[in-house]
Order: sequence, then structure tokens, then C-alpha cells
Amino acid sequence: MGSSILRLFHPYLEDERVSKIFADSTGMTLPAFDVPYFKYIDEDSEDEWSNPSQSSVEEDTVKSSLSNRYVVVAGTPEKILEHLLNDIHLEEGECKETDILLDDFLLTYTVFMTTSDLCHALLRQYCSQTHAEKQGVLKNSLYRKRKVLRIVSQWIYLYRTLLREDENTKLVFKNLYRCVLDDLFEYPSLEKDLKELQSLFRTPRRHTIDDCSPHKKNPTIFHQLSYRERWLQPKPYEAEEVFCRVYLTDHSYVSFRTKMSASAQDILHRVAEKLQQCENDLILVAVTSSEERRILQPDDVSIFKSLHPTTRIFVCRKDSNNCLSLTVENDETSQRAIQVLGMNTWHLANKLTNFDWDLFNCICEQELIYYTFRRGNTTANLDFLLQRCNEVQLWVTTEVLLCNQLSKRVQLVKKFIKVAAHCRALRNFNSFFAIIMGLNSAAVCRLSQTWEKLPGKFKKLFSELEHLTDPSLNHKAYRDAFKKMKPPKIPFMPLLLKDVTFIHEGNKTFLDNLVNFEKLHMIADTIRLLRHCRNNQTSMDGSQKGHQDVKTYIHHLHIIDNQQILFQLSHRLEPRT
Repeated sequence: MGSSILRLFHPYLEDERVSKIFADSTGMTLPAFDVPYFKYIDEDSEDEWSNPSQSSVEEDTVKSSLSNRYVVVAGTPEKILEHLLNDIHLEEGECKETDILLDDFLLTYTVFMTTSDLCHALLRQYCSQTHAEKQGVLKNSLYRKRKVLRIVSQWIYLYRTLLREDENTKLVFKNLYRCVLDDLFEYPSLEKDLKELQSLFRTPRRHTIDDCSPHKKNPTIFHQLSYRERWLQPKPYEAEEVFCRVYLTDHSYVSFRTKMSASAQDILHRVAEKLQQCENDLILVAVTSSEERRILQPDDVSIFKSLHPTTRIFVCRKDSNNCLSLTVENDETSQRAIQVLGMNTWHLANKLTNFDWDLFNCICEQELIYYTFRRGNTTANLDFLLQRCNEVQLWVTTEVLLCNQLSKRVQLVKKFIKVAAHCRALRNFNSFFAIIMGLNSAAVCRLSQTWEKLPGKFKKLFSELEHLTDPSLNHKAYRDAFKKMKPPKIPFMPLLLKDVTFIHEGNKTFLDNLVNFEKLHMIADTIRLLRHCRNNQTSMDGSQKGHQDVKTYIHHLHIIDNQQILFQLSHRLEPRT
């Protein structure tokens, strides 16, 4: 049956009969990558692997070139899980290939099965008995149970926060926990695995196996559960966070995270705090795409659910006669260039990098899977970092275009070039790309007088930095430079998402109703770059101290995201000739 088939890669398969079956198969579509040999593992099959020839130089070459190749090519979720349980080693690092397979499976399982399905499959595997175990071989039973717990531990480690938010998952883990406790007296060596499971969920252990006896086994178990199942109890639902933008009268905006259920009063309080103005003097106004306006009342709740996606929220003073004037000329905007020019470029780059690290460290690896495969799961942390990249780009453009004096505008461009160079030195390519793209925006590029006044050494530096953002040859310049840099480092996240998307769209997820696991391995291998980039991080407490004015400025960027207004500003600075 198709539901019980697993295809494995094997470099020494020489069975001509099997090769002929694959050659004659008309319904099979191979993936885009080169996989020269396959092997079918049927549910009841016990075929032996063929032995490699010791005298064949050619086969030795194949072995060396393919030793690091992937093992599982395609299969059903159940058979892949069984293959994992058969080949997994209890000690990490004993078999690198199996460890990678386990990591790939846990990173990408949401593509082909639900979390609930995996929970129940693991519970069944833990409680099931093989033929040898039915004959009384307890060692095999214990070994299999420990393998299941090894998978569960790794799964919880990767998905710690996400699994805790799923009530159905916690219920299944609760049942698994009880099963382990039931087995604890018969298999005392499960104590170590149980402690590891407890540490992952920070559940304190009040008793050990030494405290138990056959006569008080059940009472002790339930007494233990009363302390350890607190994390399994239903908790109040925590609303999903959203990225909120509140526009000012000059069409710049402030942004911050808030709950989807936030009220207008909550939003107004946050905005007044950021703008350092009295909350009682301000009001929030919702403006639709057709210019219809509605004042939001303080007791309006869940405003993000009731507003149309194209509606914008503005903040203005209550006593303003025309609270939403389209002009961008006022005393506040004229002082912004002076404020930026007074800041140290290294401090600006440091605070930008610290902010990006806060966002980058919050991203779960699984969010890239959800984002690429359009799953309904939340990708809030990833969205925040992508939004930040857009904000920094618009911030650079806005600041340059709001600077009316030519000499100061030239100084501002020089300052942004230096900040970009510092971001590269700090290995923060998220802000680096954003600054360069902001300077390369159409509204800034056309300011010929500004660029002509730029000193030659800054033009040369900008050209070198711009080369790293060159998209030719699939961003070869950036990829080569980024690969040479040691972690910790922040990648340009849009390009990483592009890589994952290309793998997804260029290869089928299912082949003959089997999961194309080679494709999922390539995706997981790309996503593991996040793990590599976060290595060797040191405490940033020292860099966080001081320069609070710069930190406040970086955290509350004022931005104009209306391209029409940006071009109006650009043409006002340097009209067409």
C-alpha cells in the first residue's frame, strides 16, 4: 500500500530488478535535485542492504561523495517516524545523519501533518509493543520508550513557547507524562528522561523512584502529578500581538506592539507616552481611504478588529482646527535634521543593532515555515523584523527629504553612509540593507545637487557599500561577505525568505502521495542559518547603558510612508529643470 512506503537513498544499491521497477514507472515524478538511487521499504519487508564492494575504486568514490547525502527521500509521515525510532541514537552526536534527520522532521512536520497528529503518533509509539517486546524482552521496550522521549524532548526544546500555547498538545503531553510515571517503577532508568522532560517545562520534581513502593505506587503518582501538571492546566487565552502604527499630522508615524484587543484609550496612552505629550490634549481619528473621518472614543475596544485594513489611525490635538492637514511643513520637522546631525554615528548604529537583535532573537525557526507555506500559525516576530527593515528604509528617506538646507542635507547623507558602514562592521545586515535602500530610493536618488556636493571619499565608500546590496548573480557579493563573517550576525531576512520560497516553489511537497522529504531537508538546512547566526552572543548590557536620547530616538522613528508625499518633498527641494 502507498500509505506504508518509505523511500530511502542508498549509494550501494545494485539490484537491477529494483532499478528496472523505477525505470519503468510512469507515474513517478522525481524532484528537481539529483537522487541516483532509491529503495522501497515496505511495511512487511525485511530486505537486507547489499554490501559495498571493497575492491571497487569507483564505489569508494561514490561513497565519499555521497556519505553526507540525505537518507530519507520520500515517505509517509508514519513511516518516517518509524524510521527515526529505528535509527535514532540516545546519545546526541553518535550519528550525525540521524540527528539531522530528527531536526529536519521536527522543523518541518507542520507541512505534512498537524501537531495533534504528531502528539498522538508519539503517544501510540510509546505505548505500543513490538513482537520482541511481547516475548518479554524488556530491554527492547525500554529502549524504544526512551527513543520516543528523546524525540519529545527535542520537540519541546525547539517549540517550547509554541507548544505551551496549544491546549490540545498539552493534554496529550499530560497523558504521556502519566504513562511515563506509570512505567517508572518497572523501568527505573526512565528517571533521567523524566527529569529532562521536567526541566524543559520547569516542573519541579517532589519525589523520586526511591520514595515509591508497589503498595503506594498509584498514590505517589497522583501526588506527584498534583505538583507537576500546573503547566498543563488551561490558561486564559493571550491575545495575539499586532504591529500598530499611529500617524501624526505630518503623515509620519510612531509604531509599537500592542494586543489585538487593545482599546482606543490604551493606544492613546502609548502614543502620548512616546510623543511626551499630555494624553488629555490628544484624540485618535480613524481615516478611511475615501477620506471619511471618525473620532475614536476612549471606551472603544478591539479597534483593530473593527477597522478596515486600509483605515489609518491619526493622532492630533483636540483644539486643532484642521487636525489632519496634508502639509508636512512645521517647526517639528524642521528640527529633525538638526537632531540627527547632533548624534554620534557609532551610537546610532549600536542602538539600531541592539533593537534588531531584540527582534531577531524572538523569531522562532518555525515562523519561516509558517510564512512560506502560508500556514495559519502566527508569524508575529518575523513580521516585526521585516517591518523594522521597511521602517529604517523609510526613516532614512524621510529624514533626508525633510531637510530643507542643502548643506545640512549633504551632511545628513554623509552621516547615514557612516551609520551603514558601522552596521556592516557590527554584522547587522538588516539595518545595513535598509539604510542603503533608503539612500537609493527614487525620491532621494533624484536629488542631483545633493549627491554632487558629496565629498569624493564618501562617494567611494557608498559605492563599496552599495556593491554588497547588488542583486546580480543571486546576491553573490552579499552571500560571499556574509559567509566569511563569524557569528553572531543578523542576516538580511527578506533574502533568506526568498531562498526558502524558491526551494518551496521549485520542488513538489508530495511525490506519489509521499512526503518529499529531500525538499524539506533543504528548507530546514536553510532555516538552520538562524541558529548559526545566533551563536557566540555576548551580553549587550554594557552597550545598552547610556545614550538614552539616541535609544529613545531609534525606538520611536518618525516616518512618512506615503510615496506621493515623499516625491512632493523631493521635487520641492530640487524642482525639475
